[in-house]
Amino acid sequence: MIKSFLVAVVASVLVAVAGAGLWGWQGIESLEADAGLEEPTLYMVPRGSSFNAVAQDLEEMGVVDKAVWLKLLARIEPELASIRAGEYEFQPGMSARDMISLMVRGQTKPRFVQFIEGRRFQDARAALADAEYLEQVTADWSAEQIMSELGDEGAHPEGRFFPDTYSYRRGDSDLDILRRAYERMNNVLAEEWANRAEDLPYESPYEALIMASIIERETGVPGERRDIAGVFVRRLERGMRLQTDPTVIYGMGDSYQGRITRRDLRTHTPYNTYRISGLPPTPIALPGRAAINAAVNPADGDTLFFVAKGDGSHQFSRTLEDHQRAVREYQLNRREDYRSFPAPANDSEAGK
Repeated sequence: MIKSFLVAVVASVLVAVAGAGLWGWQGIESLEADAGLEEPTLYMVPRGSSFNAVAQDLEEMGVVDKAVWLKLLARIEPELASIRAGEYEFQPGMSARDMISLMVRGQTKPRFVQFIEGRRFQDARAALADAEYLEQVTADWSAEQIMSELGDEGAHPEGRFFPDTYSYRRGDSDLDILRRAYERMNNVLAEEWANRAEDLPYESPYEALIMASIIERETGVPGERRDIAGVFVRRLERGMRLQTDPTVIYGMGDSYQGRITRRDLRTHTPYNTYRISGLPPTPIALPGRAAINAAVNPADGDTLFFVAKGDGSHQFSRTLEDHQRAVREYQLNRREDYRSFPAPANDSEAGK
């Protein structure tokens, strides 16, 4: 009798254990299934969060039926409990295991901010200020404070930050981006300077950077950069003034309202290259690598002048007489669709 009772008890226990095992196994298997997200979902793991807290969050989000399945999975595979802080984006079709794996790898959601060639330092700061979830460390700093923090105390910030698209993660700061852009510009400038042409009229890489910024502002046609550089280099070599409008505009600051008057051309500023000889004291924009390369590898030739043709390109001339003729043709009798930069590749965008 007793023996039969013990057999029955043992059998009941085994059935219960088997049932629990099957129950647990089915629960873990459910973590491999589509979590049912209908759209991308952002999830933030704060610093110091425990795996159990994340598991509970995923249950509340409806990603898993029960948080206990994730906790059980973490016991079986302890490495899955090592999640990293940050912002994650869960995509439709992902399983709960996929989401945990994403957090274990620390594959947080990337965000992007762009510094555009030809724009100014103030435009780069504006882009940083508008960047979502980027910590604004330098929002109240002066340009001098920023340069000092970057280890370049007393330097003018214009042109010192490489124009590019920079990725960042939630929690990064604007100073992080500025430091990367500053170091990138230093590296690019050093590389291009090391491969410069001989006998250039620059005393330092910084002067080449100034020239590159002018080239960047003067043309929107990539193939013209070296030609424009050639004109400016020859003018410097002959002691001629650069006489380039973008430097005048930069020197005018906020007073520039879309056009340059004769009075503006006669007004002396450190950037008015109609009044000063040589280069202005600082860059006037953020030059890209192509403009820097053009500045240190100008095209050979004998042209000394150029004028905008109205389609974004320029007419180059060797003599003042030819230049004046081009000015009459392209500037004094401007076409209705005159533009300083090339038309967009998509013709439907023309005129915008």
